[in-house]
Amino acid sequence: MTDNDFDRYVRLYRSSVTRTAVCILRDADEAEDIAQDVFLRLYTYSGSFTGDEHVRSWLLRCTANLSIDALRSFRRKNTVSLADIGEQPALNDEKNTVLPAIMTLPAKQRIAIYLHYYEGYSVQETAVILKISQSAVKQRMKSGREKLKALIKGEIEDDI
Repeated sequence: MTDNDFDRYVRLYRSSVTRTAVCILRDADEAEDIAQDVFLRLYTYSGSFTGDEHVRSWLLRCTANLSIDALRSFRRKNTVSLADIGEQPALNDEKNTVLPAIMTLPAKQRIAIYLHYYEGYSVQETAVILKISQSAVKQRMKSGREKLKALIKGEIEDDI
C-alpha cells in the first residue's frame, strides 16, 4: 500500500472508524486511541484488498475487535473515567434523538444495531464483522429494537 492510498483511506474512513469505536466504548477519547491503532494496523498490513469496500469492512472489523478487547481489559474494568465523575458529554446531535437511547443498550445489541443502521451493513456483513451467525445478528437487533421501543415509549409517557 502506498502512502497516498493510506492517506486516502484515513480521509475516507476515519469518521466511520471513530464513530464505531465510540458506539462500542462509549468514550470518545478511548475511541480516538482505538482509531489510531486501527490505522496503524492498516499501515503495517502486508495483505492486499480487492477494493475500497473491502478496506472499509476490514477497518470496521478491526475496530470492533480492538474495541471489544479494550472493554475486556483489566485497566478498563479497574478504573473510573473523568467523564463518569463529572458531567458526561452528549453523544448525540440535534438531528439524532435515538442514538442516546441506543447507547444505553447492552454492548452486543448496541454494536449490531449501530453497524446495521448507522454504518449501513447488511445482516450478513454485520455477522462477518462480528464473527457471529446471521441469526445471532438478527436476534440481537430484534432484542435491541424491543428494548429501544420500551425505553422510548417510557420517555414519551413520562413527558405527558
